[in-house]
Amino acid sequence: MTEAAAPDPYLWLEDVTGEDALDWVRARNAETAAELTGSERFDTIRTRLREVLDADDRIPYPRRRGEFLYNFWQDATHPRGLWRRTTLAEYRTGAPVWTVLLDVDALVEREDENWVWKGAAVLKPDYHLALVELSRGGADATVVREFDLRGGEFVADGFVLPEAKTRVNWIDADQIYVGTDFGEDSLTTSGYPRVVKQWRRGTPLAEAEVVFEGKPDDVSVYAYHDFTPGFERDFVGRFPDFFSSEKFLRTPSGDLVRVDVPDDATADIHREWLLVSLRSDWTVDGTTFRSGSLLATRFDDFLAGGRDLVALFEPDERTSLSGYSWTRNHLLLNELSDVKTRLEVLTPGPDGWTRGELPGAPEVGSAEVIDTDPDHSDEYLLNVSGYLQPSTLLRGEVGGEVELLRQAPAFFDAEGMAVEQHFAVSDDGTRVPYFVVAGQDTSGPTLLYGYGGFEISLTPGYSGGLGRGWLEHGGTYVVANIRGGGEYGPAWHRAALRENRPRAYEDFAAVARDLVARGITTPERLGAQGGSNGGLLAGVMLTRYPELFGAVVSQVPLLDLRRYHLLLAGASWMAEWGNPDDPDDWSYLKEFSPYHNVSDAAKYPPVFFVTSTRDDRVHPGHARKMAAKMIDLGFTPRYYENIEGGHGAAADNAQRAHMSAIVYEFLLRTLG
Repeated sequence: MTEAAAPDPYLWLEDVTGEDALDWVRARNAETAAELTGSERFDTIRTRLREVLDADDRIPYPRRRGEFLYNFWQDATHPRGLWRRTTLAEYRTGAPVWTVLLDVDALVEREDENWVWKGAAVLKPDYHLALVELSRGGADATVVREFDLRGGEFVADGFVLPEAKTRVNWIDADQIYVGTDFGEDSLTTSGYPRVVKQWRRGTPLAEAEVVFEGKPDDVSVYAYHDFTPGFERDFVGRFPDFFSSEKFLRTPSGDLVRVDVPDDATADIHREWLLVSLRSDWTVDGTTFRSGSLLATRFDDFLAGGRDLVALFEPDERTSLSGYSWTRNHLLLNELSDVKTRLEVLTPGPDGWTRGELPGAPEVGSAEVIDTDPDHSDEYLLNVSGYLQPSTLLRGEVGGEVELLRQAPAFFDAEGMAVEQHFAVSDDGTRVPYFVVAGQDTSGPTLLYGYGGFEISLTPGYSGGLGRGWLEHGGTYVVANIRGGGEYGPAWHRAALRENRPRAYEDFAAVARDLVARGITTPERLGAQGGSNGGLLAGVMLTRYPELFGAVVSQVPLLDLRRYHLLLAGASWMAEWGNPDDPDDWSYLKEFSPYHNVSDAAKYPPVFFVTSTRDDRVHPGHARKMAAKMIDLGFTPRYYENIEGGHGAAADNAQRAHMSAIVYEFLLRTLG
């Protein structure tokens, strides 16, 4: 019998709410709580983290919807949160009067349901109706309910959808696009909508019209209406895998017209413009545009066959495009140069596109455009922060002055601390950047954090919890920008894709060695931490590079690469790692799957697995089975599973403070 076909003795732990599995979880939780909670240090850290999370002087980040700024707010009095709104004039006062639209805590009490806020889609252009999404316990699956913003209550006999991984978007006040669990064959193998329908108010959902269908092995499908005045249009599409898509213009007659860009490119339509973000090189009419470029053309001309494409951004070996945002008349680019932010503003005109600098980016830190008003104005909201720089919220209008709206407080004493960037050399000679946040004395413990997947970049940002839970205790904090991420664009991601995945792990190990070579730390004082895909990274560090670390924390992790594609949303990630059912793919996956490489012959550093029962994205069975297997092999892993919280492993600030404090206590106790 092959290893791939061998029975899994811990399969019973995949039964998420099975009594035997939950009894095992409760026993492990009790052991970990007895060891790591209750001390004066743990209680102090948890209390001080909760103070950060509940602080009244945090920035209430707003999103503009018409004349109002909307915000979702959680604090000690409102642990489940308030959905509220105010005006810009009020917001500028520093102590705005908020109109509460929905008190989730009151809803929890009134309905005796464990509701967690998951967002709302507000109907344009009047913004008087919303489709509110609520989760039980923080899972990705949500219940959708229509809400009247004028009366501050749910709409009687309004649009309501039962719990599922649903996609909904407004068409007009009486119609919505719905992708949900309609019954048999309506979901993909990843558990997301395969069918999208147009549902009219007052009619049964069963009678809604099918407007688009994907394939069973797609990741998901979608449909939305573009409300831009003068450019009202409808689009549908599918995601065959995590990094490819097809997009169609849905005409008034219901015909579908393909937006014919490469499958792995992203097409974005704004007013008369089509933007194309490239993940691979694209040759058009004899011109080759590089992977990572952003191209522009007029949308109607492109549909008619024109290919007059202009490159608005082209990467080089040090720069990448992190994101972009439209205002009414301008395009804002967020670029990274060696993982440091650079902002540009581009303006289309009769003689082509002009460009200039958008002020606000810090020298060492990050700046992110968090909101714009593309239908009506050139307003933008910019959040600026760094590892030692508390967040600042700026408001500007392109071409005008930049206004300071909010300054977050400093939650920890950064006196004597500094941020440095270094480069490690990986096994194949690639230079890998990483940031070190430390005081003058680095003799204390060091924590190395990484992710390295899905083209996600780790950029500098302020964390009061990190400061209070780690830096103030003499800890050094390191972030590794390893391959698999997006710090240097799609090529940086592609370099660690599928069979090349070990490059990400080699990069992380190279940073660990470089920290020791520079005298910043020693293996005994160095911890590794990661969550989700980063939890897999931490698991590989444990099983492949145990000699480099004194402790490992693996949070909401993927660890069993033989069965990940069969669990919850796992099938959607096969483009990232591979298909375990394909013998060629399994031949490389089995080499680094932590669950299949843990051995009683090895010597491992102390390890802590953290997950959530309500995580319906990454199955808690990964962490459960890995811990159980290690216990049976004679090891003593720590394990803690929060009953709530979804993929974030916490549903409110009290849980967030507790979960963070228990991890910091483990690391300080193990590495200190």
